Amino acid sequence: MKRIVILISGRGSNMQAVLEANLPVKVAAVISNKADAPGLETARRHGVETVVVDHRGHDGREAFDAALARQIDSHAPDLVVLAGFMRILTPGFVEHYAGRLINIHPSLLPAFTGLDTHARALAEGVKLHGCTVHFVTNELDRGPIVAQAAVPVLADDTPETLAARVLAQEHRLYPQAIRWFAEDKLALTSDGKVRFLGPCDADSVLISPREKP
Repeated sequence: MKRIVILISGRGSNMQAVLEANLPVKVAAVISNKADAPGLETARRHGVETVVVDHRGHDGREAFDAALARQIDSHAPDLVVLAGFMRILTPGFVEHYAGRLINIHPSLLPAFTGLDTHARALAEGVKLHGCTVHFVTNELDRGPIVAQAAVPVLADDTPETLAARVLAQEHRLYPQAIRWFAEDKLALTSDGKVRFLGPCDADSVLISPREKP
């Protein structure tokens, strides 16, 4: 059984979805850079060890990332899962976990990298929006895509209503992607793409644009 470590900064709703998904993994620890992150209590209720590595207690990003990596490596994870971890990671950290560090982003990448994705999607008038699970690389929100889920953008949507529908799909998509990793159904190709190994119901991940939320 593969071991994972989950990194959070806040409430950790995607972390909670992973913990409640009955995945064939051992969640070795949940680590936060904020001691008051509500998700830490959620993890404890699920019987998961929690650790705080406060970024404010370190002299710069490199020192923080080195301390964070030491904590992660003490749990010997096969996969590190970013679940609302609000820190830009240094190249050394990303390279250390290359091929075993994943993130979920609230847009259909490569569209709307960075922040404020829902408001930007509405401003651009797109008809589909959604979320993307991807491997993390040194280029922000540009790593190899594992899976995506789409929702229709409705005429009366606000950033808040659109965000809520996308979040519901995040809670569905992230556990599925982690399951594929745990079952050795994902491989990274030499040209930086994700290849599926054997049947994995990949077609079921994308939501039909005609589907009502």
